[in-house]
Amino acid sequence: MKWLYSLIAFAAVQVVSAAPAELVKRASANDVATVGYATLNGGTSGGSGGTTTTVTTLAALTAAVSGSAKKVVIISGNGNTVVKVGSNTSVVGKKGAALNGVGLRVIDEKNVIIRNLKITKVLASAGDAVAVQSSSQVWIDHVDVSSDKDHDKDFYDGLIDITHGCTGITVTNSKISNHWKASLIGHSDSNGAEDKKITVTLANNYWSNLNSRTPSFRFGSGHIFNNVFDNNSDGINTRQGAQLLVENNVWTGTSKPLYSTDGGFAVARGNDFGGAANSAPVGTFTKAPYSYSLLAVGSVRSSVVSSAGATLSL
Repeated sequence: MKWLYSLIAFAAVQVVSAAPAELVKRASANDVATVGYATLNGGTSGGSGGTTTTVTTLAALTAAVSGSAKKVVIISGNGNTVVKVGSNTSVVGKKGAALNGVGLRVIDEKNVIIRNLKITKVLASAGDAVAVQSSSQVWIDHVDVSSDKDHDKDFYDGLIDITHGCTGITVTNSKISNHWKASLIGHSDSNGAEDKKITVTLANNYWSNLNSRTPSFRFGSGHIFNNVFDNNSDGINTRQGAQLLVENNVWTGTSKPLYSTDGGFAVARGNDFGGAANSAPVGTFTKAPYSYSLLAVGSVRSSVVSSAGATLSL
């Protein structure tokens, strides 16, 4: 199974639109993140303009993504392990390919892009499907991460976890499904000194058949817009003083779509809570520090569900 890169264009204009430019596909090795926090602080370009390497073994993959030189890595592989991704790297995949039991780690790095990859069933002994720790300027786009709920909740770990003071992180157009503990943002209740600087954007993602952490957000600031949440036991949990801006999202199948434990806050507007209610205290995060396109809430489901996941083509 071979992997290639393909790319997507994003607009940076704050308008209400039924079909924003975020969803327009194009193939270009020089695409960069232009949505959310990943656009700030110099932006996120990954390995654009660097060397392109094709790997067929886990050993080769591990070597190819290490280091800080600009690089695009075309990958194939399976097993129960993790691969650490270095700075200035784009890790991308061809539609229909998958990493089974192989997780990606971005730890103490900057300027990383992970796109168009399907990652499944990474055991807890290896860690999360995608983990970002102590890093900045990371764009995760069009990934499909999942496991199953046939095992104990600790058989697998998280799907996309963002912890230890990460800044400039954007997750877009991704499918997060069939799992117990989906996405932890902020490491622990005792890690506020580090995690209070967290900045994360979650946009145009599809969250389905999840038990908890959709997401669980401690400390820091989060902008969550144009997501679809279907048949999850939990909702967005704002915790430990987190300040969230939650706009034009859609829920079905949960009694607590947006709520707070441990003193979190949220400003919510334009959402369809599916007949349930928001119970989070009103916060102070009212304006994102970047331009963005906002889907009308009535168009969110049709636009997001049809395009989320590893759906890009060359």
